[in-house]
Amino acid sequence: MTGSGPLSGSYDASDVAFLLKPITQPTIDIAEKERRIQSGSFHYSQMLSPEHAPDVDYMAAYHQALADNGATLAGHINLLADAIIARGWAPSGKRIALASLARAGTPIGVLLARALRRRDIAVDHYSISIIRGRGIDHNALRHILQRHDAGDVIFLDGWTGKGAIAQELRGPDGPSAVGITPRLVVVADPAGVADLAATAQDYVIPSGILNGIVSGLVSRSVLNEQIGTGDFHGCVILEHLAPHDVSRAFVDHIDALAIAGEQLPNTQILSGEARASLRQACETLLAFIQHHYHVADRNRIKPGIAEATRAVLRRVPDRLLVCDEDEAAVRHLVLLARQKGVIIARLPTLSGYRAVAIIAAMGDE
Repeated sequence: MTGSGPLSGSYDASDVAFLLKPITQPTIDIAEKERRIQSGSFHYSQMLSPEHAPDVDYMAAYHQALADNGATLAGHINLLADAIIARGWAPSGKRIALASLARAGTPIGVLLARALRRRDIAVDHYSISIIRGRGIDHNALRHILQRHDAGDVIFLDGWTGKGAIAQELRGPDGPSAVGITPRLVVVADPAGVADLAATAQDYVIPSGILNGIVSGLVSRSVLNEQIGTGDFHGCVILEHLAPHDVSRAFVDHIDALAIAGEQLPNTQILSGEARASLRQACETLLAFIQHHYHVADRNRIKPGIAEATRAVLRRVPDRLLVCDEDEAAVRHLVLLARQKGVIIARLPTLSGYRAVAIIAAMGDE
């Protein structure tokens, strides 16, 4: 699947180069992983839990999200490509580096790279690891800097949750450590922390509700004793999920809509004032949840449809908060929560988020 050249997962090699080191990593039960994370004995990046193929009902929810929101996503990709050019971030005659943050940013990066190339922009697309509490992969950034000027690197993710990854990008272990000023581009920015976003709406980005089978069959990145000082961060190739892979089908479908010229009427890039308002709303919501549900550790709060989905799939959720259980946007989440016996409660309208997951406390906080 990966060949002898740069790692491309199940994508075409022209679409992405994963700057990750393939490793073999035993998986660990989700509940045991959660206990280790919350006890502080292990960092989440040291462990992987098993990834399974979604069932028929969940895949039906994915395909419904694709039908409902595929055109919206295609329009947002076109909007971002035009905005990057308008801001002068892709100057004529330069080859820019689009560095998507593995793995949620990867399918979005494939789409944006294709859209930029159609606009006669030379672009190389890399997918690199960034880990909350551990920083970004400096070896991957040095690899990029051997091929591109620091000012031509743009970082990309799918969405923002509560802004932890944006904070990591701008922290001392972020790109500035190797001389790159971080510029973060996302599709949806309900937290108001990106430098460029197509929307503040917390909507169902279809790739956001799947894991490896829409991200090139590449696992979440790993940083443990298998990763040497000169290595990229690690990953596991999810060969067992190959029969269920939709990575190419997803990007080809959305790209076809983008090629068709899908545009969103009356849409504009978020202003600085709007982003500040979103950040305040996010903080208000987090404070309410911490107080109302007695959550001492903010890392246990996962706001946004995509972040809540990942929490229910990969963690041990205590409860799921949604604005409306019957809303189409949270159909897949409610399905997952009911399958796992997770409490579902009403989310107060203190912000634009439509869903929030709260991770269960596995001991004394």
